[in-house]
Amino acid sequence: MDFFPCRLGAKHLKIWPAQANRNPVRNEDRMTNFKSVTMALMLGLSGFIAAPAQAELTLPPFTDGVIEPMPIAVPDFIDEGGASDLARNIAAVVAQDLAGTGLFANTPKEAYISNITSFDAPVSYPDWSAINVQALITGAVQAGGDRIVVKFRLFDVASGQQQGDGLQFAGTPQSWRRMAHKVADAVYSRITGEGPYFDSRVVFVAESGPKNQRQKRLGVMDYDGENVAYLTDSSSIVLAPRFSPSGDRILYTSYASGFPAIYLMDVASLQARNLGELPGTMTFAPRFSPDGQSMVFSLEQGGNTDIYSMDIGSGQMRQLTNAPSIETSPCFSPDGSQIVFESDRSGTQQIYLMSASGGEAVRISNGKGRYSTPVWSPRGDMVAFTKQNEGRFHIGVMKTDGSEERLLSASFLDEGPTWAPNGRVIMFTREGAGAGGQAGLMSVDITGRNLKAIKTDGPASDPAWSPLLP
Repeated sequence: MDFFPCRLGAKHLKIWPAQANRNPVRNEDRMTNFKSVTMALMLGLSGFIAAPAQAELTLPPFTDGVIEPMPIAVPDFIDEGGASDLARNIAAVVAQDLAGTGLFANTPKEAYISNITSFDAPVSYPDWSAINVQALITGAVQAGGDRIVVKFRLFDVASGQQQGDGLQFAGTPQSWRRMAHKVADAVYSRITGEGPYFDSRVVFVAESGPKNQRQKRLGVMDYDGENVAYLTDSSSIVLAPRFSPSGDRILYTSYASGFPAIYLMDVASLQARNLGELPGTMTFAPRFSPDGQSMVFSLEQGGNTDIYSMDIGSGQMRQLTNAPSIETSPCFSPDGSQIVFESDRSGTQQIYLMSASGGEAVRISNGKGRYSTPVWSPRGDMVAFTKQNEGRFHIGVMKTDGSEERLLSASFLDEGPTWAPNGRVIMFTREGAGAGGQAGLMSVDITGRNLKAIKTDGPASDPAWSPLLP
């Protein structure tokens, strides 16, 4: 059998196709813990996600924001030895991931006619069809010492067939949530044809204290708000963290010196260094280039703010804009050829595109109101942004030429969008009005459907999605 070895801390993870079913009708701060467990997961667990299968089990096109969720069933996974709690918990996370997209509806267990008693037992398709289940996900978990093995299969109930190969994952017990996310990613990709995104992390600003004296520190969590750990203390204000394309470094703005400056943190060691210590200047709003070797950022000097690029290794800088206006929030296109940014050169905040080497810029925002914080989609086809108009804030998307603008949210304060790795979902900050208004994280599909809050331990802002974990 083919397998794909990688590292999980001091352990190996292998992922390989599970044996095919030959018969179609069978089948407080957690810093220390973060370093020893969570970072191992971020940097050491790799996976193989099967390509979308050519099969009948697919969702209809969902481009207009209206769709009937597909009924699915995710019975508790089978305990194949010492893993009863893990088997139940992994199945629950798989079901939560899929239902959380708004594209799938979990069938309650009390409605089941059949029970899955063995991973290789025949599937009684009529029993699942009778309760309107269209997709059935079965799995099994085996535990021994510091190793667990998770395997799963996906079945199309209507056709009575298994969809694609089963997959098998192995790792430490601490990695069980990641393996559950990988199972859900594989199912999601096979049925929707979209890229995976559940097995990813989000860095954000964790807030505490009264609104007028807010303390801020960097936190990191799973995409669904679980496994929170903190990367900095709250001794200085931090803003706008951004993952590198490989997920091993984070750029952010810190007021540790009394003025905003850009810092680069190594995720594994949590060591950080100041990249923006330039006399007489303030540096902020950094973002990596697609190759991770350089960054673009804003630099304020003498009352004027322009966009610069910097080679992270050498520190060599290049000025990309030269205007009396404020130019900020730069973001590379996925191919690195262009930069989208915001500027008030026309009198109000608007969105512009220019070559990654600088030069003439073209305005792409054309609606009423002010536009800010543009972020290029990983797919390269859209730009997400914050819009302020008639006393309301919105998160929106538009084509890269400014056409087909679509607003996805509206509230007292919505800002700072970030894209999921597959370019299908956007996370952002929402803050309530008044002294008691708290900042929190929200997510929404690019069609504008499935707007929901992300669970955090307290107020949170400035989310930035990681790439899909290795």
